[in-house]
Amino acid sequence: MTNILDLLDSFFITPERTKAGCSFGDIDAKTTFNEANIVFFGIPLELTTTFGKGTSRGPEAIRSTSARQIETYVYDEKKDIRDVAKIFDLGDIKIPHNDEGKVDSVFAFLDEKIPALVRELERTKKKPFMLGGEHTITYFCFKGLSESQPLLIHFDAHRDLKPEYEGLKLCHTTPFYRLINEGYIKGKNMVQIGIRQTDKEENNIAEKNGIVTIDPWEIKNNIDNVTKYISKVTSNRNVYISFDIDVYDLPYVPCTGTPEPFGLDPFEILKIIKSINDSANLVGMDLVEVSLKNGDYREGALATQTLLRIIPRKYV
Repeated sequence: MTNILDLLDSFFITPERTKAGCSFGDIDAKTTFNEANIVFFGIPLELTTTFGKGTSRGPEAIRSTSARQIETYVYDEKKDIRDVAKIFDLGDIKIPHNDEGKVDSVFAFLDEKIPALVRELERTKKKPFMLGGEHTITYFCFKGLSESQPLLIHFDAHRDLKPEYEGLKLCHTTPFYRLINEGYIKGKNMVQIGIRQTDKEENNIAEKNGIVTIDPWEIKNNIDNVTKYISKVTSNRNVYISFDIDVYDLPYVPCTGTPEPFGLDPFEILKIIKSINDSANLVGMDLVEVSLKNGDYREGALATQTLLRIIPRKYV
């Protein structure tokens, strides 16, 4: 990539022209792209979802609530993110429409553009924050940031470790199997948090590859042990966070496509987020599977409040 600015005009819809009509937190006015140290962009992908729909509206839900409902002042941190971070929102990537061979052509496009984009952001010391969109997008985002061998912290109700699903080798249930199978991540460099729905094959894959699994029962019974472990394992490490909104318990996520009971609450998530060691370095993150239905912005609000509590951390 010769100039990242070439991508902006050609491949992105500016935040003001997206369905939300605004940037994340509506805070771009005082920060130029060159000044930014955190860069948001949306990937409104909804191509392989197999149950509930709506992931294409995730970036819209997050931007709308962050700009119109939620203040940028983080109450429990006593910090305003405007004061602790320079944030720029690129908008949404333009996903091509092609009915013939749609999945393959769209994935080929994303595989060409997203890894190159996040690598360039990393090179220029800007941390990419991706808004999804179905969980498939993690494959492209992490792939582009894998050279520094970050520890992948994966918040989710599901493992997303299937080798194939409904004839697709790459889809919303397979990204982490693909990343491991293609050598972009070693299982020992992956921690899955909140897992409570899986199949036997995925469990075997996780065990075979040394993936650490922290389920909700362990968190609810021994959260202090969990936070101590997270602090230790992230000490002086590069870290990538992949955050699926359905890690939260079913009542908190009324719109996401595959909600599950027995999940985590916002206070438990907050404790885990805060337990990531201050000496860690976040190389990037994605927040996926947020949806918007019937004017219900609860997931957009929850996603925004989650992001607002990650941004002020020292590892960011």
